[in-house]
Amino acid sequence: MADRTTDAGHKRRIGLYPGTFDPVTNGHLDIIGRAARQLDKLVVGVAINSGKGPLFAIEERVELVTAEIAPIADKNGMVIEVMPFDTLLIDFARKIGASMIVRGLRAVSDFDYEFQMAGMNYRMAPDIETVFLMASERHQFIASRLVKEVAMLGGDITSFVPPLTLQRVLQRIRG
Repeated sequence: MADRTTDAGHKRRIGLYPGTFDPVTNGHLDIIGRAARQLDKLVVGVAINSGKGPLFAIEERVELVTAEIAPIADKNGMVIEVMPFDTLLIDFARKIGASMIVRGLRAVSDFDYEFQMAGMNYRMAPDIETVFLMASERHQFIASRLVKEVAMLGGDITSFVPPLTLQRVLQRIRG
């Protein structure tokens, strides 16, 4: 079980931001940066979820997320861990000592699914809160699925993903 107290004896606010991050987008980074300001520690949980037919293997997604969030961690003076998981989200949250699950909402269509998931998670673990952050206006339409589709059809995804991820997506699609 993760340590949930600070040196001063205060309860640490540990959050979990789960997703497949295939690929990580500027929208993900926006949510991570905003969540990090509210927490003592943030764990970005990269779901294995092979059923979605990922563009990148789990190891590469973890590597990309780790590289792309480094400036956010530095700016906030905190450690943001990136960890793969293939268990029930609530079980993973308990394992890392999270008291909060962070979810991003882009549109009304996201809300229905997220509302159901939050309800299920609460029934299984009422001590773990789900907190929703609205996507910033400039990122509301960005979805990894759409980014992959645009890239595969030869469109420009430069404004949707960070630089290293852009390079890797283009290599994967063209390679």
